[in-house]
Amino acid sequence: MHQINSHAPPSNQDDYKLKDTNPQLGERWPHGGVRGGGGWISDRATSTYDLVEQMQYLYVRVVKARDLPTNPITGSCDPYAEVKLGNYKGKTQHFEKKTYPEWNQAFAFSKEKIQSSILEVFVRDREMVTRDDYVGKVVFDMNEVPTRVPPDSPLAPQWYRLEERRGESKVKGEIMLAVWMGTQADEAFPEAWHSDAATVHGEGVFSVRSKVYVSPKLWYLRVNVIEAQDVESHDKSQPPQVFVKAHVGNQILKTKTCPIRTTNPFWNEDLIFVAAEPFEEQLVLTVENKVSPSKDELVGRIGLPLNIFERRLDHRPVQYPRWFNLEKFGFGVLEGDRRNEIKFSTRVHLRVCLEGAYHVLDESTMYISDQRPTARQLWKQPIGILEVGILSAQGLQPMKTKDGRGATDAYCVAKYGQKWVRTRTIVESFSPKWNEQYTWEVYDPCTVITLGVFDNSHLGGNAGNGTGRDSRIGKVRIRLSTLETDRIYTHSYPLLVLQPSGVKKMGELQLAFRFTCLSLTNMIYLYGQPLLPKMHYLHPFTVNQLDSLRYQAMTIVAVRLGRAEPPLRKEVVEFMLDVDSHMWSMRRSKANFFRIVSLFSSMISMSKWLGEVRHWKNPITSILVHVLFCILICYPELILPTIFVYMFIIGIWNFRFRPRHPPHMDTKLSRAAAVHPDELDEEFDTFPTSKPQDIVRMRYDRLRSVAGRIQTVAGDIATQGERFHALLSWRDPRATSLYIVFCLCAAVVLYVTPFKIVTLVAGLYALRHPRFRSKMPSVPSNFFRRLPARADSML
Repeated sequence: MHQINSHAPPSNQDDYKLKDTNPQLGERWPHGGVRGGGGWISDRATSTYDLVEQMQYLYVRVVKARDLPTNPITGSCDPYAEVKLGNYKGKTQHFEKKTYPEWNQAFAFSKEKIQSSILEVFVRDREMVTRDDYVGKVVFDMNEVPTRVPPDSPLAPQWYRLEERRGESKVKGEIMLAVWMGTQADEAFPEAWHSDAATVHGEGVFSVRSKVYVSPKLWYLRVNVIEAQDVESHDKSQPPQVFVKAHVGNQILKTKTCPIRTTNPFWNEDLIFVAAEPFEEQLVLTVENKVSPSKDELVGRIGLPLNIFERRLDHRPVQYPRWFNLEKFGFGVLEGDRRNEIKFSTRVHLRVCLEGAYHVLDESTMYISDQRPTARQLWKQPIGILEVGILSAQGLQPMKTKDGRGATDAYCVAKYGQKWVRTRTIVESFSPKWNEQYTWEVYDPCTVITLGVFDNSHLGGNAGNGTGRDSRIGKVRIRLSTLETDRIYTHSYPLLVLQPSGVKKMGELQLAFRFTCLSLTNMIYLYGQPLLPKMHYLHPFTVNQLDSLRYQAMTIVAVRLGRAEPPLRKEVVEFMLDVDSHMWSMRRSKANFFRIVSLFSSMISMSKWLGEVRHWKNPITSILVHVLFCILICYPELILPTIFVYMFIIGIWNFRFRPRHPPHMDTKLSRAAAVHPDELDEEFDTFPTSKPQDIVRMRYDRLRSVAGRIQTVAGDIATQGERFHALLSWRDPRATSLYIVFCLCAAVVLYVTPFKIVTLVAGLYALRHPRFRSKMPSVPSNFFRRLPARADSML
């Protein structure tokens, strides 16, 4: 990526902070409508476009034409329509030798940039050599254009007679048009040609439009390889020592080699893959004989379509394994030759099923945006609605050179759950205004929405940046559980990117969002439920399996979204899903270490306070502590209720200091504000390393691999501690409310219950027989895992 300006980070740390904004959003009025920039919007639009600034557009829909005159020289007509408003010109596609063309294309002109009172629609006959011939035109007075307000039905197009150049007489032919004034809430907005992108032509036009994408439905493919029978090697004198290799697309896994040489090997191993629906790959199994440490011979193979396997929706296992006959390697070379038919073929015993692959796999576990199972039968009713208004960006940096000067063609991508959205591309603007609003159903509040800003390098011509990749500008993450319900948040988020020269602010992204609760009871009930369905806990995966499955899921999602039109490219998907979050980085390791250290600061403060009490720095405090200590010694049954009352009081006291803003990227927490250049060089080094010495490369790669595990463990420890801190910090208002209410109830119950009985019940419960234990996590554990951590603010 070619950068125009310096990478030096700004010295003012306030540039990295969240800023309040006051955008002119749609206003609610007593009659239930929303007053935007050009009229009243009814109740239906109230819930869809009241979080963005209303923008007025002139829409022109060119439907079709009829009875067009032919060229007297060629005897045919290759028509296209041209819509002209001032200096802006939009063209439809052209048809060859057609006097009754059908275009059905829409054009949108921003009202802010309209500099003409006349709208002209031309019909021209395309000529490949000479200048295009003029067929006719239709002229509209801008003062006479009607205004359409959704959800009104679309304006009906009309037939208009074509006029001469000077409008003195009519010519042969008619064109069907619809012209109206509307807003970005209009149905024609996403597919329309925009005057903001008037310089984009050819295939680049498709990449500037706003689109909604849906992630593919992911499944685990669990292949339990049990045994095989009648395995024969090419060397008849020695029994084979075989293993099974399984392929699904580009995923390859294999079992361990059977420890003994036998024609009936036994493995009973599970191989786990990720597959996307609709299934395009097959499960290909090969049985191979280990002839020598460096040589394997193919014994047999079989290809099985994935749609023949059972889809397991709950934790109950597949009941019946099946035998599959393998194709003998080398058999069937001569078609129709039955003389060499194998009488006893090799068979393999399998138990194969498809399990719901939860969308946590296509992301880092710290930034879960969807916790629903794949099967829709297991979905519950949504508990809320998330509405996000992507307003604008300010102060974007030049991302490429265009005509000898810096330029940025910015668009924004938002991802939550299975739904991805992409705004339109604003061409050549460092302060783009999108004002697009999107809505998601929320099934769990303890999830994160991710928004990223990118530079479009696929606009055609010289608009690219030379790399063929859309450059990343910055990213924002917002955890829903930290938001108050039914409150509109309007903030400007800094777009921060870590580069080899350090952290850099690439601009600011202005957002407006609102989390609406549909059922408070269901939301509170969710805090005590497992994050994932029962199958995830009864048949858990190993850490290595999860890392591999997450990478494969990310690859599948990137490939499928890259096949859309316009494609959501691989580099965009990888940046949104934090594909490199598990790679070793000295900076991240330090950040996680200091997160742990900061958790012990409260314990250090408590020890200092106790030291002050012991040394009578404050005599009144020391006397009160001594009195309280004597009371608790004389009445030990008051210890637990006093602790709960104390936490209840702290929670109420901290309500005044609760966070007023949602979390954002924190450069100090991420240790990105003052990172050593050598550490950045290590973080941006390739994997495997690009260092020249072979020994150094081997040791360095091993160190990074091991340190990556340590980094993850350190982050997990910090996350658990931060969740304890979040109990009373009001970061998640609902969770803190539930906890302090529980503390109050527990205090009351423990006050009226004898302490000996409480101790007896608690001891018996902790020592209960395993028969009375459940493999499912407890309600306190589920509640604790849903608490927010500061991982959301990590850069």
